Amino acid sequence: MALPLPPGLVPAEVAFLCEMELVTVVPRQRLESIPLLSGNTPALRPPHRAQLPLWLALLLKKQRRANIVPPPWLHPDSLKEIINHETNIDPEAFSPPPPPPTRSDGRGGARPFAQASSDVKPGDMVLSPPFLPSCTNEAPAGYLPYHWLELSETLLAHAADDIPNAAEVRALLRDLQEVRAAKMRGSTVHLEGGSGVLNLRGVGAMELAESRGFVLGVIEGVRKLGASAEVSRREEEEERANGGGDDESDEEMGF
Repeated sequence: MALPLPPGLVPAEVAFLCEMELVTVVPRQRLESIPLLSGNTPALRPPHRAQLPLWLALLLKKQRRANIVPPPWLHPDSLKEIINHETNIDPEAFSPPPPPPTRSDGRGGARPFAQASSDVKPGDMVLSPPFLPSCTNEAPAGYLPYHWLELSETLLAHAADDIPNAAEVRALLRDLQEVRAAKMRGSTVHLEGGSGVLNLRGVGAMELAESRGFVLGVIEGVRKLGASAEVSRREEEEERANGGGDDESDEEMGF
């Protein structure tokens, strides 16, 4: 008999999905385009930068055939700005996610990145949420992407030499994770009021996977308390109704 699967994605599954995020690499050797299920990878020509899925970038990094360029939000100044926003500017809400990426349309305007256009060649990789270019070197600083936690841990574990001030970045990430974890636990206070709604805008994939059990436990506890309070209220109403009926009967009988 198979055991029941937990609701949602577990952290290991979230980390696996994170490997599809695009990152920027600086190739050290030439490599032709590789046909993948998601499309063809760009041909690598040193020293021109290219965007590859994280799993392929880590493989080339392990083989010393490419270096990984950390996204702008992984620099110390950007992390300090995010921590300041989390603790001082808006201590009750999470920092907003990165804005939708846009690209120039050649006429001075901008259009959504995922919008179809004539410059997309057949076989090229097509991006779709949540795998947007929010972890490349072109991503905006000061915003945490959906897979920020697992991607930063992966880069620090396998490409720490490519991250400037890796020790400081690791310490800032630890502080940021603690601040957001405490904020996630504190956000469950809103459930006690009976609203049953949590504002999870800006929360990352790994944070959701790690906090799902805790939040579901709180929701279940609030549901049980609400059910118990409802049962007590109905019993009091029934007792009050029965007591009122007995008094009326006594008055009619002259007691």
